[in-house]
Amino acid sequence: MRVAAYERYGPPEVVGIAERPAPEPGAGEVRVRVHAASIGAADSAGRSGTPWFARLAFGLRAPKRPVLGSDFAGIVDAIGPGVTRFAIGDRVFGATGAEQGAHAELLIVAESGAIVGLPAAVGMTDAAAICDGALTALPFLRDGAHLRPGARVLVNGASGSVGAAAVQLAKRLGAEVTAVCGPAHLELVRSLGADRVIDHTREDFTAARDAYDVIFDAVGKSTFRRCRRSLAAGGTYLTTVPSFAIMLQQITSKAGSRRAVIMFTGLRKDADKVPDLEELAALATSGAFRPPIEREVPLDDIAAGHRIVDSGHKAGSVVVRPVGADSRKAAS
Repeated sequence: MRVAAYERYGPPEVVGIAERPAPEPGAGEVRVRVHAASIGAADSAGRSGTPWFARLAFGLRAPKRPVLGSDFAGIVDAIGPGVTRFAIGDRVFGATGAEQGAHAELLIVAESGAIVGLPAAVGMTDAAAICDGALTALPFLRDGAHLRPGARVLVNGASGSVGAAAVQLAKRLGAEVTAVCGPAHLELVRSLGADRVIDHTREDFTAARDAYDVIFDAVGKSTFRRCRRSLAAGGTYLTTVPSFAIMLQQITSKAGSRRAVIMFTGLRKDADKVPDLEELAALATSGAFRPPIEREVPLDDIAAGHRIVDSGHKAGSVVVRPVGADSRKAAS
């Protein structure tokens, strides 16, 4: 099989195509022929080895796992002994978490892992993008912010994969949503249902006082210190980007006061991710959720996908297609 592999940290060009023996599923495992996999911020950090704390997860001196990619969608083409949840030919999607490995034509996943059936109405590309953005945004809003109907929510970085998902999910949870993005993506974000859209090149959202119950910094471009006065009493600042400051602020935030929250959603237990995947698949099937796609690239052009992610200006998800050329339409 063909994989996108790397042996050292560096720019997108360190990732290249390599041949590997086709893996065989063991007891309780399924093998997925991967039709789509996202290239996200975690993959960029894992490839570059920056910021420095990324190496705590990916390897201190060199990458521990040569094949990146967590979010995937594809078709089961082999099953191991004892597998009962899936059969050969099933359309599936999910996330491998810290194990990575989805930037490959074939992927081994535990039947008990974060993998569920993919409805026929949802395309492979969309499914991978759902994992890329919404599987992060949903627990942040639901479990981190304890979002309730009527809450005033601001999403910073609203055109990215996580931010775009947060806008849609916050609206579905009954929030009043203000979305912050660059001028090129204002119309996209409006189309996702935001009540108000702020062009960050023209307006500083942190200038508002006591304006929001939740500020979700989906791109880690601001800080709790800068945003604190924009939060109402008892408000919550969420960020996807870890730092010593935010982890200390999370510990020292007092109940009932403005608080800071950092979550490591990719490290959640697989059993917790499964119902979220099923819920998100149902929303996508009904048309209540749609993940924006910035670009689809074939496996041979995966370095180009990494460059788009590194630019920090993508709208939605970047998806690599290890097998086939699945578009936004469903594949069988």
